[in-house]
Amino acid sequence: MVDQPEGEEDKESLLRREYHGQTARIQWHDLQTYYARGSIVRVSGELDLVEVAVQLGLDNTAQFKGWIETGDVAAVPEIQALKWYESNQELWAVVAAPWVLVQLRDG
Repeated sequence: MVDQPEGEEDKESLLRREYHGQTARIQWHDLQTYYARGSIVRVSGELDLVEVAVQLGLDNTAQFKGWIETGDVAAVPEIQALKWYESNQELWAVVAAPWVLVQLRDG
């Protein structure tokens, strides 16, 4: 096992705590301004929303490349945005500036 530099471990822990505390449910209508700016990122329900935010905050390019290639992290397609708008879908969201990560979860 490779030891992480102490500063990196502290940053990861801090980000995890911060994003966990900021994660909340939100209606799609409340996200329209961010969607119009292109700031919304859809996260698959198979992934942990907070973990995705943490990896974004750590600038883990390799991990994001993998998630993008599998489609687990992507822009919200226009057709999906329209469906969510029509139903004012409730989503889980966390802000990982400048992005707003959203996830549709059951329950």
